[in-house]
Amino acid sequence: MDVYQAIKSRRTVREYKPDPIPQELVRKILQAGRWAPSSSNTQKWHFIAVQDRDTLAKLGKIATHGPFVGQAPLCIAVLMDDAPRPQLDAGRALQQMELMAWSEGVGMCFVGVREDDQQKAIKELLGIPEKMELITLLPFGYQADTPKGPGTPRKAMNEIIHWERFGGTAQTQ
Repeated sequence: MDVYQAIKSRRTVREYKPDPIPQELVRKILQAGRWAPSSSNTQKWHFIAVQDRDTLAKLGKIATHGPFVGQAPLCIAVLMDDAPRPQLDAGRALQQMELMAWSEGVGMCFVGVREDDQQKAIKELLGIPEKMELITLLPFGYQADTPKGPGTPRKAMNEIIHWERFGGTAQTQ
């Protein structure tokens, strides 16, 4: 699948088949995150790839915004270590991992872990140093056979694109 098609077709997946993701593909997904650009090329991210069924089940119980983590065959915890722009850099890395996975037929849905008690429990479970920032859990899996709609409609380009300055419209010929 080419990049544009992956971007256009990508959908959030919260229901997964139990089928494991091949290790070669797991490595490609992690490499995609590794190759993401970062502020001043600091590369302050760390990724924890979790495939152990018991650990995944525990993560699913802790992450109340994403209990489906417990059914995913893979979850990648995205961490930042004293980064100048942690949310931006982590977002770039996780987007590349998502697109790599999607282009290979694997779905995902990032899970926000906002509550302090959940952050603490996940850090303890995964052995994450206190000083590191847990940005998200990113479960991956092959989409369950649940029927899905066509996706979220997008706003028209003229509603969100401005030329030269806010409110500027494109010149038409």
